[in-house]
Amino acid sequence: MENQEYEEMVANVSEAMGKIKNKIAVISGKGGVGKTTVSVNLACSLAKKFKVGLLDTDITGPNVPKMMGLDKRKLISNGDGIIPAENQGVKVMSMAFLLEDKDTPVVWRGPLRGNLILQFLSDVQWGDLDYLIIDLPPGTGDEALTVAQMLPGITGAVIVTTPQDVALMDSRKAVNFSKKVGMPVLGIIENMSGLDCPHCGNNINLFGSGGGERAAKEVDVPFIGRLPLDPEVVSSGDSGKSFMIENPKTDLGTSFQQIVEKIIGGE
Repeated sequence: MENQEYEEMVANVSEAMGKIKNKIAVISGKGGVGKTTVSVNLACSLAKKFKVGLLDTDITGPNVPKMMGLDKRKLISNGDGIIPAENQGVKVMSMAFLLEDKDTPVVWRGPLRGNLILQFLSDVQWGDLDYLIIDLPPGTGDEALTVAQMLPGITGAVIVTTPQDVALMDSRKAVNFSKKVGMPVLGIIENMSGLDCPHCGNNINLFGSGGGERAAKEVDVPFIGRLPLDPEVVSSGDSGKSFMIENPKTDLGTSFQQIVEKIIGGE
């Protein structure tokens, strides 16, 4: 990308993002902790009261469209830019909309991935939004760095972890990454925190317990809450229907809503 073209794109990012009140990045230090599930359900929960967008910046593993019921959508653009897909009250943009089919791999080096994220930030017609949720890929690589450095006025980051030690170790890295690049940390969510046995009703701590809260204390950031395991989350994600829209009155739904209210600060 030429310098002039890059500078114009950066200027366009400032203009486009200036129409969005709150920009929240959802980060995990490692894969498999349910970060995209949290991103999707956070966006759909907020969409009940606010104007919301959801940006999938996982270029090599874009799963947001599947969970949002938009996996058959292709990229649409006009003279003014890229038109986001929309479902369940949420505007969505993802690399998946550019792929020929769901099995096409994305074999791109870091600079190409960063340039595409810049284009999503600058050229997508997000319009006036109250919240833009940014689902980052696992880790603290190029995509996360691009968002942290290029997104003006980012509200903050939400770190998703599970209670097990290996996930907590990586979540602390994600917190320290956010602090290093000047991105405020809104807090840590402990996902997959216990399962109610369907036979006896007792709670089973499959991945341990309380690790997220301990990690939050160690790195001096807020602990936002715990999300228990619920099999319906799997079926909801696979069917493209938000758990928080379909099952808001369950234990998980109640816990998630409490987390949402902490993130938005009572708006």
